Amino acid sequence: MTPVAEQRTAEFLDALGAAFGDGTLVKLKLGGYHGPEEGLKSAEGRKVALKGGERLSIVWRYQTRDITKNYEIGGALALLRQGLAKDFRSARLSTTVFDLTFERNGDKVRLKREEVAGREAAPVTHDRAKDRPVAAGKPWLRSLGLTDAQGRVLDSAQDKYRQINKMVEIFAPLIQAIPKERLKRIVDMGAGKGYLTFALYDYLAGNGFDVEMVGVELRQSLVELCNGIARDNGFARLRFVEGSILDHDASGASVVIALHACDTATDDAIYKGIAAGAELIAVAPCCHKQVRREMEAGRANAELEFLLKHGVFLERQAEMVTDGLRALMLELSGYKTRVFEFVPDAHTPKNVLIVAQKDGRAGRDRDAVLTRIADVKRTFGVGRHYLEGLLGV
Repeated sequence: MTPVAEQRTAEFLDALGAAFGDGTLVKLKLGGYHGPEEGLKSAEGRKVALKGGERLSIVWRYQTRDITKNYEIGGALALLRQGLAKDFRSARLSTTVFDLTFERNGDKVRLKREEVAGREAAPVTHDRAKDRPVAAGKPWLRSLGLTDAQGRVLDSAQDKYRQINKMVEIFAPLIQAIPKERLKRIVDMGAGKGYLTFALYDYLAGNGFDVEMVGVELRQSLVELCNGIARDNGFARLRFVEGSILDHDASGASVVIALHACDTATDDAIYKGIAAGAELIAVAPCCHKQVRREMEAGRANAELEFLLKHGVFLERQAEMVTDGLRALMLELSGYKTRVFEFVPDAHTPKNVLIVAQKDGRAGRDRDAVLTRIADVKRTFGVGRHYLEGLLGV
């Protein structure tokens, strides 16, 4: 940046720091992102009051998710100085007395200030009321132990409640995009206590979708509990069945979901979705033991030895290789596939979601995809992925 551009950037950040300090900050918006962070589009900031003091809360908006981080103002200004210098082309600071617009074109920076009147500062309380797809007053939330008798979310259940709402925010639009005539049955593989199963069914039913939903769970006690809660809440088309993922007859399933099915159980769910011709398959994998064992026993590319000799790197690499191969095999089976983080890793380290939407691409690039699968396995010393055996690849 030129000295003039640096000076104008400093003026913008000085104004932000002053507005944060004197309580006149309304909102900060950053746009025109063109940096190295994949999927990042824009960011928004506001002042919040936390137990540890006041912070600038920034929501980093990605193509498939939002990530919120809270910064001390000094650290935030240093981070934003770097971002405005290289990555964001525009920014807008709104205060109670003026708006300040930042525009960068190459090494040139332009500031424009407009005075305003009658605008109030944004509230700084951290736990603002939010519009959530799953309202806290739902009776089934109390039955599942997440809320009290007054419909208030228990302190110990805050993370779980946020996760449920985030999952509904992700899944509902994907499901609603399926033509209603092709949306017949949703199967939640390894449903556990049914948090997501209940939330999705309630949300879809409340929005006019007459769809059958089935939760598949090995533990009989949970199946009985969830069926009782479904009856008590009048959820006539929601049921839970006892059994394993691989043994369940998923014929006719339009959507197959599996959250945190351990190791190859995720592959069982993917296989069942593919075999059923499901319109949508979405899995959040948990554990990646099978491929890790393959990598430990096989002979990876020698150039990777500096990584794979360390257990922690081997573990992370096994996760990526496992899920990368799963995505390739979904593409091989006729699905458009995306892999992304669905909740921040502060809530759960198992936060990767594989979303596959049927688009009929099977056979179009089959040889190329098979070659890519073989190359990946050879590079990382993988003999055979469990899902390959299920699919007969």
